[in-house]
Amino acid sequence: MKITPCCIPNLSTTNMKKKVVIDPVTRVEGHGRVTIHLDEYGKVEDSFFHIVEFRGFERFIQGRPYWEAPVLVQRLCGICPVSHHLAAAKAIDQLVGVDPEDLSPAAHKLRKLLHYGQIFQSHALHFFYLASPDLLFGVDAPVEKRNVFAVAIENKELARMGILMRKFGQEIIRAIAGKKIHGVAAVPGGMHKVFDPQERDYFLNGKDIPNIKTMLEWSVETLEFIKSYFEKNRNMLDTFATFPSGHMGMVDELGNMELYHGKLRAIDSVGNITLPDVSTNDYQKYFLEGVERWSYMKFPYLKEIGREKGWNRVGPLARINICNAIPTPLAEKERQAFVAFTGNKVNNSTLYSHWARLIELLHCAEVMDELLHDDEILSDDLVREGTKRLEGIGIIEAPRGTLTHHYQVDDKGMITRCNLIVSTTHNNEAMNKAVRWVANNVISQKGTITDSMLNQVEVAIRAYDPCLSCATQAMGQMSLQVQVYNKKGELIDEHIKN
Repeated sequence: MKITPCCIPNLSTTNMKKKVVIDPVTRVEGHGRVTIHLDEYGKVEDSFFHIVEFRGFERFIQGRPYWEAPVLVQRLCGICPVSHHLAAAKAIDQLVGVDPEDLSPAAHKLRKLLHYGQIFQSHALHFFYLASPDLLFGVDAPVEKRNVFAVAIENKELARMGILMRKFGQEIIRAIAGKKIHGVAAVPGGMHKVFDPQERDYFLNGKDIPNIKTMLEWSVETLEFIKSYFEKNRNMLDTFATFPSGHMGMVDELGNMELYHGKLRAIDSVGNITLPDVSTNDYQKYFLEGVERWSYMKFPYLKEIGREKGWNRVGPLARINICNAIPTPLAEKERQAFVAFTGNKVNNSTLYSHWARLIELLHCAEVMDELLHDDEILSDDLVREGTKRLEGIGIIEAPRGTLTHHYQVDDKGMITRCNLIVSTTHNNEAMNKAVRWVANNVISQKGTITDSMLNQVEVAIRAYDPCLSCATQAMGQMSLQVQVYNKKGELIDEHIKN
């Protein structure tokens, strides 16, 4: 983090500015930078969340055979490879003539078990490892308290639950895909490996890890913790980084939450429908992507509404906002409590994402419990075939939101075009709005900028659980330098962290 006088062309009419730089943003997956621009009086003029590394997957996957896509694209990230694997698999299914409803029941249920295991472990990772220090210790906590080790010292049971809940989800992934990270499960038209009874018993009986029943109990306990926290800190949580926005996610035919396959629904900040449950195959009819010179990450928006107001948040908070209900009883009860707590209105408060994420954590545990008790997941009827096509689209709800994979191939099955709209890309505008909110409402206008103020910028970004790795690749060191200059350009203070 540093404050320097600088010349920023095309960002304002002034030749000389001061800026605050937060580089890197911490406790997020990937690498990002924030700049907050100040005028000569120390007042915030503008702010930006920069994604400055380049992602080349859309280009270098061209020329590869289509069946390689689900394996290649999951290398976008080590945190959510399953999400990319399955979104690509849904697209590749279409290339071999198999739509989601054409999959065998066993293949469909195994993919869902893999998918919900991924969301479960990812939500546990974010809440317990990355977000809980913000909630337990507050934004004013010293730097040494802002990590999972401090959480473990302060609340050993909470940390233990987080570690074992994430492990459970990772073990689901390992059992189905062969490895916890970058395994292979899906093949064109289905799944490649039978799930045997011994593997199922591992999760039902809990000999080496807590069983699925324990996961359900712990998910409920974690929700009790977060509800108590929100009741005690409501005033701050209701206002922090709160701003109107659209919200988007997938729903089933009844309008209920659907994370693997459904229709796209979006609403505006007060609940009006802006995208009326459309087929995922038609996403191109409704979306465009804007670009800015200061970021490699794009800005998707609904073309009918336009760039200024047509952007949407995605992820847990958006999914809670747009759905009619959650199709599992415990999570639905918690959704109703969430909606009642927030006045039965669309929730536009950034930090409520943490509560929504834990409701989804419980929902995933319920779905996994249901699937693990379903004998059909043990079937060897795993692959279907159809008539080959030249285009395939796969859209799922990844942990962080709506994820799109779109491929076109030639008559030899070689990929000629790839378009990826990553969940965090949809949240790009929202994260920039959150940064601007903190800059305008928290950052000092007197030239004195505290570590706590800058930490609140990161708190706002972290609430979206951004996976910047999915959009960018980076090399190099992650050092941190803070320099404060006065109006004359003289260095008056400096701090360095290597």
